[in-house]
Amino acid sequence: MSRFDTYFLMKDEDIIEYAKEKLTIFSAEAELKTKEIGDGNLNYVYKVWEEATGKSVIIKQAGGEARISSDIKLSTDRTRIEAEILTLEGKLAPGLAPDVYLYDSIMCTCCMEDLSDHIIMRTALMNHQKFPLFAEHISTFMVNTLFLTTDVCMEHKEKKAAVKNYINPELCEISEDLVYTEPYNDIAHRNNVFEPNKDFVQKELYEDTALHLEVAKCKFDFMNNAQSLIHGDLHTGSIFIKPDSTKVIDPEFAFYGPMGYDIGNVVANMYFAWNNGNSLIEEAEERKAFTDWIEESVKETIDLFIEKYHAAFDQHVKDYMAKTPGFKEWYLGTILRDTAAVAGLEMIRRTVGLANVKDITTISDELKRAQAEQVCILAAKDFIMNRENFKSGKDFVEALKQAAAKVQK
Repeated sequence: MSRFDTYFLMKDEDIIEYAKEKLTIFSAEAELKTKEIGDGNLNYVYKVWEEATGKSVIIKQAGGEARISSDIKLSTDRTRIEAEILTLEGKLAPGLAPDVYLYDSIMCTCCMEDLSDHIIMRTALMNHQKFPLFAEHISTFMVNTLFLTTDVCMEHKEKKAAVKNYINPELCEISEDLVYTEPYNDIAHRNNVFEPNKDFVQKELYEDTALHLEVAKCKFDFMNNAQSLIHGDLHTGSIFIKPDSTKVIDPEFAFYGPMGYDIGNVVANMYFAWNNGNSLIEEAEERKAFTDWIEESVKETIDLFIEKYHAAFDQHVKDYMAKTPGFKEWYLGTILRDTAAVAGLEMIRRTVGLANVKDITTISDELKRAQAEQVCILAAKDFIMNRENFKSGKDFVEALKQAAAKVQK
């Protein structure tokens, strides 16, 4: 009988023993090393490797509460969801997700491909690196994993079974609270508001009742629109990247929701990087080259998604009524509307909510950080309040530039 037949939260020494027992890539005599490398808010992530052979693996274990706060209790079933989603994403978008070697329902672990030859995209962008293939890769990933899992493309009973299989109430509740509720009222008294922007946040977020109404509409759409099997947390901290490769990780928030939620998260987190570069790159030409690349990447991501959506629709549509002339264009409009709204929601919640982003918090100059946050909030409000008007990549770029111009006056 193995001691891993009963769940417990593992430490370094347990992980090494576990890897030898559970993973065939390592022999029982292997001399293994391990390091806990998780920098996220929820799980424990270990790299395990054998120096003699160069073999390595990532072992991710779920605990019963979030690392960010012991007040957030979680189901460990999220590891099953993650393992199954990564496997599915690997089939739908080959080469754009890590390989899964093992899912262990008892120890709540997912053992997967080590991506040490890549870098976390948020880290790379904070070093102001540019990745010319990113828009191509991420647009393919999103069209293939999002659109192909809708009722438009799937047999309806099969899709409804998938909705049931990937219901994810605890992690959805985190999003409902942290994205759609608390940034607008601090009802849980755990927002992180930068002191120099306290009055700005009070006026622009807490006191704007028109904004609250639109966010409330978005919240209930998020809760009820089982459109697509979404990643649920598709930010630059959930992407490993190198010049010729992009890998999406960490889909434990996955469930059936509006596909614009994923696309909007990508847009928002690219704009955090824009603000970081605009604030921290001292040399004007270098600063412009980086921020121009971010703008072009957002534009290309949206426009390539639209282009690939049309091709995928024509190739994969199955529902008879979805073939009605005009439906394809209407459906795309709803996706772009939701994308704009979520871009705004994510920009606000990562600026003033519980889980901030390092792109902004590492701006040490108080004035520059305050201005960066104001750009995020003003652009975000435009995205939310005018979400029906965003039809192309250019529209998403113009909203950021207009907000920046207002702050710099």
